[in-house]
Amino acid sequence: MNFFERIIYILQNYGISYLKGAGTTLLIALVSTAIGCVIGFAVGIVQTIPVDKKRDGIGKRFLLGLVKVILKAYVEIFRGTPMIVQAVFIYFGLSQMCNIQLGMWQAAFLVVSINTGAYMAESVRGGIISVDPGQMEGAKAIGMTHVQAMLKVILPQAFRNIIPQIGNNFIINIKDTSVLSVISIVDLFFVHKSVAGALYTYFESATIVMCIYLTMTLVSSRLLALWERKLDGDDNYELVDVMDIGNQMRVSGRGRA
Repeated sequence: MNFFERIIYILQNYGISYLKGAGTTLLIALVSTAIGCVIGFAVGIVQTIPVDKKRDGIGKRFLLGLVKVILKAYVEIFRGTPMIVQAVFIYFGLSQMCNIQLGMWQAAFLVVSINTGAYMAESVRGGIISVDPGQMEGAKAIGMTHVQAMLKVILPQAFRNIIPQIGNNFIINIKDTSVLSVISIVDLFFVHKSVAGALYTYFESATIVMCIYLTMTLVSSRLLALWERKLDGDDNYELVDVMDIGNQMRVSGRGRA
């Protein structure tokens, strides 16, 4: 058989296995990216909490400083080490060091989630910082607390700024879940290794897997681009005078006349 005939043979006999592996890859990437975003937002928000030496007591400043140091260490550790090493450490190391037994699925979701959270934390922090400081000052000027201003004013703007990074992390996770085969997760890459090892068709199987990965990432990119355009709204819009201030001013002017 030539190269293309071998690919057809592999798809006929193992096509379902490739699809199941791709489904596992997408499931882990999607769920872990969502959880990672929640972690990233929580860490990013805490990292940007301001400290006022005049108003805040020493206890609050010390506690907040300690929390920020711990979160900074978390971000640096998980951004500075490979995910495959993290997977081995969490799946095998925790059982030996802390007697914590995790299933391979639990370990898979945990590893990808906290890894994504570390990257998203810096993106969220940057997104919050990129919002004009006048927005926070204006919110506090009308009586909002720091928490209210973050939830209603700052975070909605920051979220729009970091949507591209969320999509980028999702696409990265689709590819990086391949390292989870080290803890026996039957994802797309695991299927590739199994088929290639059984048939000695490494190049043919790699070609199939590469096309599947490329399809998943391209489709995801297009869907995320549509989501961004949806949030941007229409290019042409009209300002709506919700308080009807214009009519009130005209009526008031006629009354004076």
